Amino acid sequence: MLSYVCVHQREIGVDYFEQPGSREGIHYTSVEGFGRVGEGLQEAGRLPIHLAYNENMRMSGARRKIALIGAPTDVGAGQRGGSMAPEALRVAGLEHSLRRLRYEVTDRRNLAGPKNTERPREGGYRHLKEVATWCGLVKGAVATALSDGEIPILMGGDHSLAIGSVAAVAEHCAQTRRQLTVLWLDAHSDFNVPESSPTGNIHGMPVAIIAGHGPQELTSLGHTSPMVDPSQIIEIGVRSVDEIEKRLVVESGLVVYDMRMIDEHGMRTVMARALDRANENDSHLHVSFDVDFLDPDIAPGVPTVVPGGPTYREAQLCMEMIHDSGLLGSLDIMELNPAFDDHNRTAILAVDLVESLFGEQILARAHDTTKRYGL
Repeated sequence: MLSYVCVHQREIGVDYFEQPGSREGIHYTSVEGFGRVGEGLQEAGRLPIHLAYNENMRMSGARRKIALIGAPTDVGAGQRGGSMAPEALRVAGLEHSLRRLRYEVTDRRNLAGPKNTERPREGGYRHLKEVATWCGLVKGAVATALSDGEIPILMGGDHSLAIGSVAAVAEHCAQTRRQLTVLWLDAHSDFNVPESSPTGNIHGMPVAIIAGHGPQELTSLGHTSPMVDPSQIIEIGVRSVDEIEKRLVVESGLVVYDMRMIDEHGMRTVMARALDRANENDSHLHVSFDVDFLDPDIAPGVPTVVPGGPTYREAQLCMEMIHDSGLLGSLDIMELNPAFDDHNRTAILAVDLVESLFGEQILARAHDTTKRYGL
């Protein structure tokens, strides 16, 4: 039996309604102020209401609560400024955008951890003790959100923080007996070890640590090591890999769709393949979104600029397809650096993309996107 949700055009926003009924064998939802969708009523003087098929409806109902978690630190990075990112995302309207999409949002404010001492590399790593402390704090906050039935959105901060968020999600999935797939959107493969890292900055190492290669202070944050089987880590948009790191990535078993593959096959094909892998076992999908995934022409506010990334429309399609999969269970927004930005332009773009990730649409589409739009 089909399920439908009511969707407004993009300028108005997306509405998910919670009062299901049934009419002639088709589920419909009642629209407050508009009457029944099944009767095709329209909002007075506004754009028409459309019906969009969503087979799983996993992003509505009980999973409509979101927790915003700020992690204002750049201890794992080589450039200062990432500590300002959570506030930049708030200023760009992240909470308002999610509320407009009819999510219940709790801003848990910022975690408080050690300062960036700007010490040099020691024993292969910079700021290992501080990074471990921050990742422990992140793990606790993300775990609390998940246990409360919320979708955690971690607002970094540098990408080393994802070690903590993935540790929490992996443990939650083990407890709930659900497969975990990590979708890593990044210009870099982040699979360095001390021997391959030119800098020792841990924001270039989180995937390696999640996959079991790293210091005990960080690998022990997981309920097991590796926290996630490398075959369940899918990287998209990669275009900058250090020389020794290339061999490590190839040998690791990671699934990597680099920019050449996107160029040759298109974002739609790449995302379809990636999401098919995640959907094989009805995975909890953790999306770790490094803002340098995007082309710097549209997203200059990052500390490590790499030309040749996805365009605005490619990025939007990526996020829209993740939403359509119904698998999204947790999100990191990483490596935004307001010190390099232009009038908060990159933070505003990041919020725009998160809107698509959580259901914003240009027009209502059938779940089967080969079908035409419907009224």
